[in-house]
Amino acid sequence: MTPSADRSAPVALHWRSGSWTTPPPSAVERGTSLLVTAAEGSDAWRYTSYGFVHASEHALLAGMPPSSSVEVTFVADLPEQFDQAGVFLKVDETRWIKAGVERSDGVLQLGAVVTDGWSDWSVAPVPDWAGGRVTIRVSRTAESVTIRARLDDQPFQLVRVAPLRTEDEIGAGPYVCAPTRDGLTTEFLSWTAGPPDADLHPD
Repeated sequence: MTPSADRSAPVALHWRSGSWTTPPPSAVERGTSLLVTAAEGSDAWRYTSYGFVHASEHALLAGMPPSSSVEVTFVADLPEQFDQAGVFLKVDETRWIKAGVERSDGVLQLGAVVTDGWSDWSVAPVPDWAGGRVTIRVSRTAESVTIRARLDDQPFQLVRVAPLRTEDEIGAGPYVCAPTRDGLTTEFLSWTAGPPDADLHPD
């Protein structure tokens, strides 16, 4: 499944366009990329199944108004349990979404966590994405967001459609977490913003 082809070209955002929810130990620009090193124990989760609240993710957020989209491309070099990277959307401390890839039970997983007081989690294995160039696209319209992802230049595939009931501008951008270890460094290749997908189900 791919977004409609008639949307305008996205606009590149500079890495200095956003602010960190939790500053990482290191964030270094190298050419057009940003290399982010995550702190051990960094994570985002609220209650469900595990019983804890973690709000220490390294998310670089800029304003995302209604009827817009954000795309983040990164290298999915995530070799250890719960290493994760992707796109983070934040309304407030109890309402947020993270979407991307995460190492879980020995396999790279594509999925999303949608949080409204309590977190949920949906995943699907993508073992062949390990080490590849992954793009996460989040499109916001009316009262919902549509999450899509792709490896390299393959067609986008649908990951999740979720409610997002606010008319306010929210924060959105790249994120990385390393819940179980130190030393994870993720290379983010690009960060862009643009209009939302025209259709949920393109012709």
